Amino acid sequence: MSSWTAEELQALDRIDEIRVAGRRQDGSLRTLTIVWHVVVDGSLYVRSVRGAEGSWYKGVIRHHEGAISWDDNTREVTYIPDATADDQLDAAYYKKYGDGPDTDAIVNPTARPTTLRVEAR
Repeated sequence: MSSWTAEELQALDRIDEIRVAGRRQDGSLRTLTIVWHVVVDGSLYVRSVRGAEGSWYKGVIRHHEGAISWDDNTREVTYIPDATADDQLDAAYYKKYGDGPDTDAIVNPTARPTTLRVEAR
């Protein structure tokens, strides 16, 4: 069950980009990085366009905790690997961002294994 409010999910669904960051061992946040995201079935998802080699992804996957930022909002989050809705996510990425090479890069075999469900804490 999602820990986001309906209003937060609606706002997240409307905007094109969010910023994500993982948490370091000392508890501080890594640098916020812009990523594309989608909302599917009441959950927020992100992927790394560079796959497992993406620096933000490496930072997030290390402790599975961090934050996201959008508009004037920042929320503490947990990042959970979740490939259960990959086909739906691919369709959602195409619907939100359109057909083209940029979207192809986020739904390809390099990016798909980095699917993370983002839960607010």
